[in-house]
Formats: sequence, C-alpha cells, structure tokens
Amino acid sequence: MSVNGVTGASNAYSTYATNTKGTETKTDSKAETSKETTSAESTGVVYEPSKETTSTKKYKPDTNMIAKMKADAEARTSQLKSLVEKMLTKQGETYGKANDIWSLLSSGKFTVDAATKAQAQADIAEDGYWGVSQTSQRILDFATALTGGDPDKIEEMRAAFQKGFKQATKTWGGSLPDISQKTYDAVMKGFDKMAEDAGLKTAETSKTEE
Repeated sequence: MSVNGVTGASNAYSTYATNTKGTETKTDSKAETSKETTSAESTGVVYEPSKETTSTKKYKPDTNMIAKMKADAEARTSQLKSLVEKMLTKQGETYGKANDIWSLLSSGKFTVDAATKAQAQADIAEDGYWGVSQTSQRILDFATALTGGDPDKIEEMRAAFQKGFKQATKTWGGSLPDISQKTYDAVMKGFDKMAEDAGLKTAETSKTEE
C-alpha cells in the first residue's frame, strides 16, 4: 500500500527513463549529423553555422537518491506492517493477503496495546517519520530525484502522486485518515511552489489570475 503516494510516483520513473533514452538517441543523431557536416567541409562544401545556440539544460534522474529513498520507504513500510501484523495476530485476527491488513485497520475493529499506541503516536507526530511534514517532503524530494529537477516534469509527477493517492484510497476501502489528506494537501502545495519557482503556471494560479 502507498498511503503517502511514493509508490505511485515511482511508477512514473520507468516512463521518464524511457523518455530520457529517447532524448539521448536524438542527441546521438545530432552528433552523427555533425560528423557528416565536418566531412562535407573537407570536400570543399562551405558550411554556414546556425546563428541559434542551444543552451537547453539537461536533467538526469538522481539514481543514487532514488535507490536510497525507495529502500528507506520499503524498510519503513515493512516495519509498520510487521507491527500491525503482530498486533492483529495477538487479537486472533487473520488475513489472507496484504490488503486484508488495511481493511481490518480501516474497519476500526481492533484494540491497540499501550506500546503500539505510543509508537504510532510518535511516528505520526508533526516531527515523526510518518507525520505530514516529513512525509510530504519525502514525496517532493523523490519527485525531484526522479526528474533531476526538470521543471517540465512537475505536472507529470503531480499526476503520478495523485494516481498513487487514489490507489491508496481504494486499497484502504474508503476515505483515508485525516493525516493522509493533510499530507496530500501539503504535497500539492509543494508542487505548486515548485511550479511557481520555475515560473510555470498551474491550474490554480490560472484561476487566480482570472
């Protein structure tokens, strides 16, 4: 499950990587064209260089950061699921697949021991790992790592996050907890800020200008 949407965002990586390879192929083609031009010059053909200069910045995914963040997210999620499984097992609850765990949690038909409650409260506190601030920032950092900071990919990452959030809501079996919605809002504001800093217009800013 991906309540925080990181998994949903990572699904866009394969698509982005494919697009990147396509760009590299085009670059190689330009290099070949340049070689042909040089050859033409050696045979006496006059080459008129274009007055246009290419200053397009290249963006590359931060693969090291991506791997590190994915590993951390998987470890933390596994830790959380293990805690929940132990708690439910003690209560005699059974489940046949991963989604059953979240269905049981969303139903509210369980009790929490003092130790589990204390750990959960610490994790979802404002400064906790699963708190709104840290979770939303991780998602935004992950999106930046995926795109290499390419401003043209901001909306693509926003869409990937929204897709992941919808999937998480479906898996949960209803409306997600309030903290998840607050995290969603924080991430959306973060994407808005990224777009604003890049001088891009979002649907929200367009409405404001109207």
